[in-house]
Amino acid sequence: MTAEKITSADDSALARDLTEAMRGEVDFSARRRAEYSSDGSNYRCVPAGIVFPLDDADAEAAVAVCRRHDVPITTRGGGTSIAGNAVGDGVILELSRHMNRILSIDAEARTAVVQAGVIPDVLNAAVAEYGLRFGPDPSTHARCTIGGMIGNDACGSHSVRWGRTSDNVVDLDVLCYDGTRMRTSAPPEPIREALRGLAGRHRAELRTELGRFSRQVSGYGLHHLLNENGFDVGRALVGSEGTCVVVLTATVKLVELPKQQRLVIAGFTDSIAAADAVPTILQHNPLTCEGMDDRILDVLRSRRKNAVPDETLPRGSAWLLIDVEGDDSAASALTDAIADSAGLEGISTVNDPAIRRAVFKIREDGSGLATRALDGTMSWPGWEDAAVPPAKLGSYLRDFDALVKEYGLTGVVYGHFGEGCLHVRLDFDFASHEGIGKFEEFMERAADLVAGHGGANSGEHGDGRARSAVLSRMYSPGMLQAFAEFKRIWDPGGKLNPGIIVDPAGVADDLRHSPDNQWRSLPVSLAFHEDRGDIGKAVHRCIGVGKCRTLSGGVMCPSYRATLDEKDSTRGRARVLQEMILGETITEGWQSEEVGEALDLCLSCKGCSSDCPVGVDMASYKSEYLHQRYHGKVRPLSHYSMGWLPLTARLASKTPRLANAVMGSGLSSLIKRTGGIDPARELPAFAPGTFLRWYSVRGRKKHGKPVLLWADTFTNFFSPYVGAAAVEVLEDAGFSVHVLDKPYCCGLTWVSTGQLDDARRELRRALGAAAPLVESGIPMVVLEPSCAALFRSDGVELLPGREAETVAGGTYTLAEFLREHAPDWQIPDVVGKAALQVHCHQHAVIGGACDAAVLSETGSTTTVLDAGCCGLAGNFGFEDGHFETSRKVAETGILPALEKLPDSVVVADGFSCRTQLDQLAGIHAVHLAEYLRAGLDYEI
Repeated sequence: MTAEKITSADDSALARDLTEAMRGEVDFSARRRAEYSSDGSNYRCVPAGIVFPLDDADAEAAVAVCRRHDVPITTRGGGTSIAGNAVGDGVILELSRHMNRILSIDAEARTAVVQAGVIPDVLNAAVAEYGLRFGPDPSTHARCTIGGMIGNDACGSHSVRWGRTSDNVVDLDVLCYDGTRMRTSAPPEPIREALRGLAGRHRAELRTELGRFSRQVSGYGLHHLLNENGFDVGRALVGSEGTCVVVLTATVKLVELPKQQRLVIAGFTDSIAAADAVPTILQHNPLTCEGMDDRILDVLRSRRKNAVPDETLPRGSAWLLIDVEGDDSAASALTDAIADSAGLEGISTVNDPAIRRAVFKIREDGSGLATRALDGTMSWPGWEDAAVPPAKLGSYLRDFDALVKEYGLTGVVYGHFGEGCLHVRLDFDFASHEGIGKFEEFMERAADLVAGHGGANSGEHGDGRARSAVLSRMYSPGMLQAFAEFKRIWDPGGKLNPGIIVDPAGVADDLRHSPDNQWRSLPVSLAFHEDRGDIGKAVHRCIGVGKCRTLSGGVMCPSYRATLDEKDSTRGRARVLQEMILGETITEGWQSEEVGEALDLCLSCKGCSSDCPVGVDMASYKSEYLHQRYHGKVRPLSHYSMGWLPLTARLASKTPRLANAVMGSGLSSLIKRTGGIDPARELPAFAPGTFLRWYSVRGRKKHGKPVLLWADTFTNFFSPYVGAAAVEVLEDAGFSVHVLDKPYCCGLTWVSTGQLDDARRELRRALGAAAPLVESGIPMVVLEPSCAALFRSDGVELLPGREAETVAGGTYTLAEFLREHAPDWQIPDVVGKAALQVHCHQHAVIGGACDAAVLSETGSTTTVLDAGCCGLAGNFGFEDGHFETSRKVAETGILPALEKLPDSVVVADGFSCRTQLDQLAGIHAVHLAEYLRAGLDYEI
């Protein structure tokens, strides 16, 4: 291994020694340090370096080297900590990348042994065949790690039935900073005696101040050391936030999956009314009792069309999502019990598992959706995890609401109402010293308030940097002394995650958005309307929830799924861009090599713009970066070959057979090399004739309502048969199809390669031709989804103005157009099975609901694939050095999904999707237009 770019002489020696001692990666580069400078919290600590141990022995070696250098260690899993538990200025011990194996499953004993980096969803998938699961399920269950859950004593929506992580841990294999390794079920005698002495000295505090209610997570769980609680050392360490030991492996309990369950959704006038109903609900022993309000739904509606199942939600402005175990009778018993609750506006029961997942997905995205209001105002964690006994939830929420109003703040309340745990993000002013002072004062007032209601500062996120400093408002001096003694038993030098719980940092220390930080104002070419033209605001949408690290579902983030490297996640890239704006770690602005490294494997799929709860749009940031980095300079070769593809295609269309012969000859390698194209990638053939040529010969039917069919580059020069099929379908639906008299391009390929001035030129020409027709009332159908998405979204950012807005409002995919403008058309029967792959740009900007509906109306049994990006992503998969990543993306998602559907016709409107499937798997995919025409007179 070779350590990268060392930052100082001391760090150079540390990095050298770590590299010599470890087999895993050691990275002290500026880019890597930027990636790990924040977690999901308000805090920023740039680490000295990051290490990625391969196994337990590697982790021991890393700790030994850090001990010799007297360097602090912060253990990190998924980095989803909202309280600032996973950042530090020493060495980050990153366990999620390699130490993520399930070591054993004992279905009979209902236990599993896992490494600290295992993701809960991965464990649950492995034990599902036994009818089991790991009970705790925080909203980040698809990307957090069990080690991190142990650190925070995480809970999740099902804790009302299955308890916290500390209730589900049997044994831990841990490592101390001094090198001592042990199982917590059999600690060394000196540690055992020290812990017994602590419990004896502080018996009164442990009995009266700890373990008072189910969500009391703040501080250390020292009550587990009492004899009456079984002197359970492992459970006492759960929730210690990496301040005492490094957890290597864990033996965890598994619980039985419910045989049947129903989701009851109760709508209330507000969250306070919902909270008042909780005690009655708990009498029915629900599996979950989650709360959310309408402001979360408003944000989601603005971002993703059809994302909110409004037909499922009953009337109300706040809702409780209550899972009950059993059949309809169990749901009926609950609905009868709460029918007379004050403020209840409606109740519905959900039996369909798919709808249930869609509803819970909204709740699980709450931390991101609550971060950015419709007007762009950002809200922050800090006081986002307080908990009170459930019977006191209503009264606490009333008083908390009054406190928030007193400080002139606004926030969205959601969370685990069934256990009295409230999550809220508040619009603190971190931009001024006055605002920081009010933040510190509010935190103290809020801590006093929750203590007055018998509650805790933290209900599952831990105290971290956010709330450790206000533990003194909740606990007695004797209790705080017990915490300090506990810390010293395990880590007397204070080198494990310092500043947390004991000797805490201030709540306003190390804030990322401190007014003392001097953020650069960098020039931009794109409008960034929603961020008021400020690239700094744009990249700071990312607050670190880490949804981009999920391994399945949605589109975001394909490159991370292929490499499992934080560098290749949306969050990792955003952190590097944020540090570029600050200019301390990444120092060269738009010319920074580190930014190029972070963005290199970004597919520009735009999946993050819709899948990320705060709408990070990394594709736009990459286009802006490439524009600024290479403006007026020689560009990478692929920018010329792929960026200028529309012009090359026009030239090749003059003699397509000759062009194809040359590309298929011995000159192919030279063409790829000089064009910056990966040697493993096959060059697509030009069609023998263009769509426009076919149309000019065939002519237009003059009867019917006019529609403009946009002849995009890919349809016109590579797949004119798609355009021909679309013409016949539209005519059969009663329309007269118009096309422009010569090739135009929306500028897509120039946008994706960051040639924004050239993209504007092309888009201006396109708008000049199309806008008059659209403005006259003629809708425009765009067959290539990426082009449709550009007209609908990026075009307005690239060339703001009336023409772009007019065309954006009049652009449709074929399916959208048929659904809206031909509702009475008899869709032709195409009996069979269809698998729909929605292009990533369409997924992000438009959605695929209309395509799925049209396919279903053909009589086909339709499966909508939820397998992510195909991996080609326009120019990305052609560029030199990208083929392997492109292939891996396909192999982690779409190809395995299609293997399970061998009898289905794949419907993929995206040219890149069809090309990728053909080249990697020999799968002939068709455009929706072709599929529909099959019902007229054409065999697929």
